[in-house]
Amino acid sequence: MDYHHHGHHHHENKHVDPEKKLKHHNTLERIGETAAVAAAAYALYERHEEKKDPEHAHQHRVNEEIAAAVAVGAAGFAMYEHQKKNEAKHELHSSHSHHHGHQHGHHHHGNHNGHHHHGHHHGHHYHF
Repeated sequence: MDYHHHGHHHHENKHVDPEKKLKHHNTLERIGETAAVAAAAYALYERHEEKKDPEHAHQHRVNEEIAAAVAVGAAGFAMYEHQKKNEAKHELHSSHSHHHGHQHGHHHHGNHNGHHHHGHHHGHHYHF
């Protein structure tokens, strides 16, 4: 009869499910890493071709530079996604405790009305 608990769980996450977000960034990070590795490998291959095929050395060098730029971009993307994944992971951990804490800070305003100073005047009446 766990029926009840399942129903409850879905209402809590009105936002994107942090777990889904985590998987999403994980996948993107992996794509970025794969692209970086592939581009770096291609750059090495072009460098190798450049030596082997001097007639087209210039073309190979251009390809190598493009591939190297792609590798750097893809690696940067993977790093960025890694960062996002960590944020999503943090969100996943804090999503349960996160909803408290926002209510604090509003209750303190009513107390500073300054009416507490009247206590001194009453003290004098007791001397009779």
